[in-house]
Amino acid sequence: MNQNLFGLYIHWPFCLSKCPYCDFNSHVRDSIDEEKWRDALLKELDYTAQRIPGRTLSTVFFGGGTPSLMSPKTVGALLDRLGHYWQIDPKLEVTLEANPNSVEADKFQNFKAAGINRLSLGIQSLRQKDLKFLGRSHSLEEALKAIHTAQKIFPRFSFDLIYARPEQSLDEWQRELTEALEYAQGHLSLYQLTIEAGTAFHTLHERKAFRLPQPELASDFYALTQEMTEKHGVNNYEVSNYARPGEECRHNLIYWKYGDFAAIGPGAHGRLTLDHKKISLKNLKAPETWINAVEKQGHGSDAEEILSPKECVVEALIMGMRLKDGIEFSVLEREYPGSSSILKNHSNTQRLREAGYLELDEHTLRTTFEGRLRLNSVIDYLTDSLE
Repeated sequence: MNQNLFGLYIHWPFCLSKCPYCDFNSHVRDSIDEEKWRDALLKELDYTAQRIPGRTLSTVFFGGGTPSLMSPKTVGALLDRLGHYWQIDPKLEVTLEANPNSVEADKFQNFKAAGINRLSLGIQSLRQKDLKFLGRSHSLEEALKAIHTAQKIFPRFSFDLIYARPEQSLDEWQRELTEALEYAQGHLSLYQLTIEAGTAFHTLHERKAFRLPQPELASDFYALTQEMTEKHGVNNYEVSNYARPGEECRHNLIYWKYGDFAAIGPGAHGRLTLDHKKISLKNLKAPETWINAVEKQGHGSDAEEILSPKECVVEALIMGMRLKDGIEFSVLEREYPGSSSILKNHSNTQRLREAGYLELDEHTLRTTFEGRLRLNSVIDYLTDSLE
């Protein structure tokens, strides 16, 4: 993948309901003025694009929230504007996240007509009782209908599942994943359930309302997932993402390969290289605060920070080590000359290799399967090498 690929993230913050495991910037409102929101997103897009002229746009990702709650008209208006600012990659990937209960077959078709060519469905479970536990408002019937509809309309689509759920056995997950692999066209996102601070599940978990699998069982879930996907020719290219060759999410690869991406919408985060410096950008989080700021000043920026070379390398390691193929030393050298030599020769790196958690060659640093089981610890140990 070309390291110079450039992407755009567009955040739609609204959902029909807040899922108990979700810590994303998502909000429930009785009603919104979509025309007002469309104008605000276009206004911030204009402001952002003027700062980074001359780029070639390779990917667009509509995330949320539930961006499929937008009208296709809003999606189309944003996509139609992009060619005014940047060259457009002939293979432009345009992904929209959708929930099964927020989109019907005719809306899928309209999204495709607006320019969406890749759909990501938030299915989360193929078991009705677990959909209820996860707070999902769609039924299993709706989920399967959405999968089949997406298969017919979009050349590329993916769906998400959450596993290692309370009381779920390995045998149960094996049966569910077998079904999922039959439905999958080319890409799956498979996440182990985690408890995030500030969520409803965090409160319930603290009260011992449910238990997650013990670490050893969680590792067994992950190993089973690798074994089954591999047999089906679906590569675990990133810790939680699986794809047939060529079906990887190109937008997310920009994140993991530490490329540049602009971001618009409430709470959106971007990373841009401006004047040979990497800039971290963060927007105001609350929807109403963001839109008021955009109407007054043309953007909803909350903070901008020039990252130091060391901060860039730490971020690049955090993102790149999630990939099965790892991160290229050339990426680290681009951000912090000399960092590759430090990492290659540090005793921490040697210890991780001897433990069987890390591999490296002349060009690449990557984790093994055992290393990915304890990824956060491996990354912490690596970044300590830069102190």
